[in-house]
Amino acid sequence: MSDAHRQSSPIIGILGAGSWGTALAIHLGRTGRAVRLWARDHELARTIQATRENPRYLPGIAVPPGVLCTADASRALSEARIVIVAVPSHGVQAVLDTVSAAIGPAATLVSGAKGLEPGRGRRVSELLEELLPDRPVAVLSGPSFAREVAIDLPAALVIASRDDQVARELQRALSASTFRLYTNRDVVGVELGGALKNVVAIATGLCDGMSLGENARAALITRGLAEIVRLGVAFGAQPATFLGLAGLGDLVLTCTGSLSRNRALGLAVARGSSVAEVERATRMVAEGVRTVDSALRLAGAAGIAMPICEEVQRVLGQNKPVADALRSLLAREPRPEDEGERTAAAGGAGRQDA
Repeated sequence: MSDAHRQSSPIIGILGAGSWGTALAIHLGRTGRAVRLWARDHELARTIQATRENPRYLPGIAVPPGVLCTADASRALSEARIVIVAVPSHGVQAVLDTVSAAIGPAATLVSGAKGLEPGRGRRVSELLEELLPDRPVAVLSGPSFAREVAIDLPAALVIASRDDQVARELQRALSASTFRLYTNRDVVGVELGGALKNVVAIATGLCDGMSLGENARAALITRGLAEIVRLGVAFGAQPATFLGLAGLGDLVLTCTGSLSRNRALGLAVARGSSVAEVERATRMVAEGVRTVDSALRLAGAAGIAMPICEEVQRVLGQNKPVADALRSLLAREPRPEDEGERTAAAGGAGRQDA
């Protein structure tokens, strides 16, 4: 980055010094942008600032000198023209209640969370618009393991906003040669794709943990995508979005990748661990555990059947044996593959099945 470009680049504030927030800070700092990384934990902030490493979430990866890490919200956010929210979706409201006064009125807000707000099932962009009105809001999503972004391996993601100019400005501000951003106007589809793929990844982990084979995994991912599309379209998303980076791309990565927290949780549960045991063993958050309840509330309101998500919820929340959940899915009556799509196209009322 040239000196002139560096001087004209906006200060970027990042909320959350977990793996994703830290990875984004490393990526942006590496390009020479001015980054302010906010950590809720004062001790973690001091450690990152002093050692130039986040030993808790991304050990062994250097944090560039241009990244300031602090637990002082005003210092991190007051001058930021772009604020990226990179905390787990269930914690967004609590964090914003703490720091929102420090966010300037001209800041553009970017949700980097992949989940749904647990109380009412709202998308995070809706929550941002409610808590910080009159500011532009966008969504960053797509197939992106934090560690790979942090070590500068290539990735392609989506920046979604209903305002094309906002999307283009963020595309310029956040991109790099190994961090390619595509714009998209379908905020609903991008967010729901990013949230619901975590639930399908847990299901895939359950499937793999039972050693059901690669045929079963492929079928599960495909039918999981059908559930995501049906729910998304019911809430106004564009079907094509789910064939893109924020849909199919992120789904495949999270369901098959070795760094997937949601798949790993499913694997562990299938092998006999409880959700609580898995979560105690790692600081990482598997967003799908909390997203599944919100997703099914949305599905119920829209009359959409999501049998895979329903069985995941029963396994995680009701301790249903994984083998019984599998039998429930296999016992479903065979039906046309596109039944839900044909029902929607015909404008038919009633429950769209899977």
